[in-house]
Amino acid sequence: MRTLEIEAHPSSSRQKDQNALKDPENNEADDDDVSPIEEVRLTVMNTDDPTLPVWTFRMWTIGILSCALLSFLNQFFSYRTEPLIISQISAQVASLPIGHFMASVLPRTKFRIPGFGSRQFSLNPGPFNMKEHVLISIFANAGSGFGNGSAYAVMIVNIIKAFYGRSITFLASWILIITTQVLGYGWAGLMRRYVVDPAHMWWPGTLVQVSLFRALHEKDEGRMSRGKFFLIALICSFSYYVLPGYLFPTLSNMSWICWIFSKSVTAQQIGSGMKGLGVGSFTLDWSTVAAFMFSPLICPFFAIVNIYIGFLMIIYVVIPICYWWLDVYNAKTFPLFSSHLFTASGHPYNISAIVNDKFEIDMPSYQAMGRIHLSMFFSLSYGFGFATIAATVTHVFLFNGREVWQRYRASHNNKEDIHTRLMRKYEDIPQWWFHLLLGLSFVVSLIACIVMKDQIQMPWWGLIFACAMAFGFTLPTSIITATTNQTPGLNIITEYLMGLILPGKPIANVCFKVYGYISMTQAVSFLSDFKLGHYMKIPPRSMFLVQFVGTILAGTINLAVAWWLLNSIDNICHDELLPPNSPWTCPGDRVFFDASVIWGLAGPRRIFGKLGNYGALNWFFLGGALGPFLVWLLHKAFPNQSWIPLINLPVLLGASGAMPPATALNYNSWAAVGTIFNFFIFRYRKKWWQRYNYVLSAALDAGVAFMGVLLYFTLSMEGKSMTWWGAEGEHCELATCPTAKGVVVDGCPVF
Repeated sequence: MRTLEIEAHPSSSRQKDQNALKDPENNEADDDDVSPIEEVRLTVMNTDDPTLPVWTFRMWTIGILSCALLSFLNQFFSYRTEPLIISQISAQVASLPIGHFMASVLPRTKFRIPGFGSRQFSLNPGPFNMKEHVLISIFANAGSGFGNGSAYAVMIVNIIKAFYGRSITFLASWILIITTQVLGYGWAGLMRRYVVDPAHMWWPGTLVQVSLFRALHEKDEGRMSRGKFFLIALICSFSYYVLPGYLFPTLSNMSWICWIFSKSVTAQQIGSGMKGLGVGSFTLDWSTVAAFMFSPLICPFFAIVNIYIGFLMIIYVVIPICYWWLDVYNAKTFPLFSSHLFTASGHPYNISAIVNDKFEIDMPSYQAMGRIHLSMFFSLSYGFGFATIAATVTHVFLFNGREVWQRYRASHNNKEDIHTRLMRKYEDIPQWWFHLLLGLSFVVSLIACIVMKDQIQMPWWGLIFACAMAFGFTLPTSIITATTNQTPGLNIITEYLMGLILPGKPIANVCFKVYGYISMTQAVSFLSDFKLGHYMKIPPRSMFLVQFVGTILAGTINLAVAWWLLNSIDNICHDELLPPNSPWTCPGDRVFFDASVIWGLAGPRRIFGKLGNYGALNWFFLGGALGPFLVWLLHKAFPNQSWIPLINLPVLLGASGAMPPATALNYNSWAAVGTIFNFFIFRYRKKWWQRYNYVLSAALDAGVAFMGVLLYFTLSMEGKSMTWWGAEGEHCELATCPTAKGVVVDGCPVF
């Protein structure tokens, strides 16, 4: 995401930052009245008004409503073919006019609170202020799953009930979700003094939020206020979505190549945006544009370029060569693009047949069915995932290592910047609050592992190991994120380790991943929110309470929505059993389920080891680790070539990391819309972009979300649907067919 327009850096400031980087412990940039980080000096206010009310009726009302609404909507849309993630920024923009409205209509009468002496309370303590707005956004961030859409542990419930067809109690599900979230809170509390208070831990991503808050609260003197623009755009988005959402679903994924070549498998593989390369496919549906990768309007253009270049290289160079020319891993036996699992003959693998009554792998049945096969694209996506992990570590070490180390050393010089000194006015959070939360969540998790072992599968020692990993990685990951804005992804490491240690138990594997990786990721998100509160001068105890209440509320609503949909929609998540063009295909849960089979049920030895077909993909780890070294050596050999350091291999290799479940159509439309707004409009209509860009993004998200829910309750639940050409998807049925000779699949031609 891009910060709002900032003045050009003065040469004196640049010189100060150069001095700071050379010796961050002793430089003039560490003046008591400024931050040692130039970006922070240019973005964050050096003043504070501690008299502004924060625990107001408005804050609690809008905050809880935002958290509940985003939790419901994000969980609801997560099951759909084109999931829509409504981000914190959407709520941040939408809550502003509501706050001003409440400030104008609520009574200002003051009430005396019984039992609190002379303290008084008012529903309307004055104008809606920025600190209230920040806390509302923190509430909303909990509702958006801290950027993930919803609580990650809900996916465990989804795969148990929808894919494996087994049962798990509501209590066990709730404990899984809440404890993984609260454990992350505990790690964040332990690390807060190291990565939030120090000035050199500056968290670049939070500056976007700070910039947006300041822009939204500046005096609005334009011809059209942001609030009015938001309302108009919201109504337009809401009204239009009835077309792709119900009347004309084909608008979501139009592939003209498939229409012309209706009997050609190869042409449809090339033209299908959902199941192929997406050449020539396009969409007129915002939910397709913003699915999986968030709104392109809030992603800076340089990031769009990096991601799209990597996507083009992988999808339009590597994949065609591997599929049509080299036939890697018998690629033509399987669909070009699929996240399903297959037998050697190209037919869907019956996972239920290899799961016994103990919810473990049935070895005789597995040996009878044979090895699990992946589509060529799905297998390579794991290879690129391996390479991305290794490249991230190497890239950060080579290109950011000195900066990270110097920032970390500077953070221990005990010299406070202006923001930390201003925060000393507020009562800090006692450490025992975090210790208590961490202890309670760990004990409850441990009891669940022992008492509910049949449902959770993970042994008690697995929980301890997962927590040790999370604790060990939280600090270095937080430091890297706080200084470079890059967060290494460690999910594959946790899956790989537990799969090697305890193969054959799918739920144990995903539980280990959630406790080991997601709790650490949650901790980083919590710390980012703490830094936002630090910059915006929010009382720490208010931050603590809002984050905690929002986490519990969001997790509970996520589970309630999941429970409702899983028990009310027939064949949810089974695209082969659902009616044609049904939206309830659960693309993200499908990939999560496949991961549970690959890493847990079968285990990495039977997929990526000697007992499997894909052992060569382990070389991607080495290739990813060595790649940044080559870029670094080129940079050293040709220091005057400024474009060389811009080669970011973790971004290029991980560009297609959202695929699957994301598709070529999602990437192409996302990049096209992002380029229009964050290059052309940003460059040639900068004032409009500055004023309305984020507002438009929030309105488009909200309009689609509200109409989508309305259509479900009024039409889908009643079983009312339309049957005509425009309601039958992209018309690329042959795109999923194999092209190998002699492979027979229903509905496909035999080559």
